[in-house]
Amino acid sequence: MSGWLRIVGLGPGDADLRTPEAETALAAATDLVGYGPYVARVAARPEQRRHATDNRQELERARHALAMAEAGARVAVVSSGDAGVFAMASAIFEALEHGPTQWRALDIAVLPGISAMFAAAARLGAPLGHDFCAISLSDNLKPWPLVEQRLAAAAGAGFVIALYNPISRARPWQLGRAFELLRTLLPGETPVAFATAVSRPEERIELRPLAGADPALADMRTLVLIGSAATRTLAREGTCPWLYTPRSASSA
Repeated sequence: MSGWLRIVGLGPGDADLRTPEAETALAAATDLVGYGPYVARVAARPEQRRHATDNRQELERARHALAMAEAGARVAVVSSGDAGVFAMASAIFEALEHGPTQWRALDIAVLPGISAMFAAAARLGAPLGHDFCAISLSDNLKPWPLVEQRLAAAAGAGFVIALYNPISRARPWQLGRAFELLRTLLPGETPVAFATAVSRPEERIELRPLAGADPALADMRTLVLIGSAATRTLAREGTCPWLYTPRSASSA
């Protein structure tokens, strides 16, 4: 087969945060595939074909990309952040598992990008300096009780928690419910960071204690980062405090 497929993480927004490997694949691709706003972030050549689809069409998008690569196209499937973190890489391999056997012979590679939690952490200081986890609040593909179970387990284990997909028009209540649950498990002064559109012109960073964390500060562009009991703030004059989690921890 002469075609190939690259699953490309575009990073958080600013093109300067995109890897050279990703840029090379995007330049060489004949076809760009992805959620519409992400495809629009790639400066395509006139001869490149764009295949932009809706946000909830991941499997259809994956099958289309694989079929084009099988037919000889050089396909770049794009995701925001890192393609392997709540993004298109898993959809591609799900389609690969259940698709035609010959797809497994395709030249496929996953090209990493800077995920939202790492971009947000860099702005904040070093909140991921000790153990941490990432949880998506979307219940499109898993039941909400499982989300609550995982939140409780992570908080109880002392992890810093990065929340992806915190809120949307279709899911306006989940972040508030997550905060209610975490307030029963963590101190009220636990820092919560709202990092919105990091690296883009509309970037906004807000820091609140868990007791006063307001879901209205988040939208679908926001990464919500909840500190552990050990996470500390360092005040800075005229700007958001630094946030960091010490590297060491004692047994409970």
